[in-house]
Amino acid sequence: MASWGEPAVGSDRPSALRPTRSALLGLVAAALGIKREEQAQHDKLNASLRFAIKQISAGVLLRDFHTAQVPSQDRKSVLRTRKDELKGDKLNTVLSSRDFRSDGLWIVAIEVTDNSKWDIQQIQQALLKPKFTLYLGRKSCPLAAPLSPQLTSTDDLQTALDIAFEPLLGSIDEDRMWLPKSERAAYYWQEGMVSGSLRGVSSNKVWDEPVHRGRWQFTSRVEHSASMQREKP
Repeated sequence: MASWGEPAVGSDRPSALRPTRSALLGLVAAALGIKREEQAQHDKLNASLRFAIKQISAGVLLRDFHTAQVPSQDRKSVLRTRKDELKGDKLNTVLSSRDFRSDGLWIVAIEVTDNSKWDIQQIQQALLKPKFTLYLGRKSCPLAAPLSPQLTSTDDLQTALDIAFEPLLGSIDEDRMWLPKSERAAYYWQEGMVSGSLRGVSSNKVWDEPVHRGRWQFTSRVEHSASMQREKP
C-alpha cells in the first residue's frame, strides 16, 4: 500500500501514480534518523539528492472514505491529548476521501550532488538499517518488504534504472504471477539529471518540492518523463 500525496482541494486527498520527490526525501530522512522538526537537516538533504523513477506498475487505485471528529476552536482552553479533545461537547465530523495505490512496483535511482553532506554509501546503509520506520507516503503504509539498495556507477540513467534485482518472492516464476503484464515502463527524472539513452522525452511541472516540513509547504519543479519497452522478468 502506498499514497503519494498531490495538491489537495477540499475533502479529496488524491495519490500520484508514482513516488513524489517529497515522499522519497521523507523516506531517506527517516532512514537517516532525521526528525521532522530538524528543518536545517531537511534542507541539506533536499539539496543533496536527486531522484529518478522507473514505474513498472502504478498499482490498483483504492479509495478510503475517512471520517474524523475534531473539536471547535476554543482559545480559553488547551487540549493536550486526543482524549481531551473527545471529552468536549462541541465535536465536528470532518469527511474526506483518501486515495491509495495497492501492489505498485517502482525502482528508484538516487544520485548525490557534489555538495552533498552524505555519500551514496551512507544512504545505502541507512536504507538497509533505517533509524525510523519507513513508509510509503502515509504512516499507514509501511513497506511490505525490506528495501534492496544496490550501488552502480553509470553515465546512463536508463542503465541505472534497469538494474537487475533478486526475485521479490523467491523465484522469477512466482514473481510472474503478480507482476504487471504491461510491456512498457514509464521513466521519470528531475531537472539536472542526464537522461542518457532515454528518448521521446516530455516535461511537466509538478508540485512536490518541499519548502518547509513543519508547515507542509511545497513549490513546483520540472520533471521529465519517457516510456520505453519493458523486458520480461
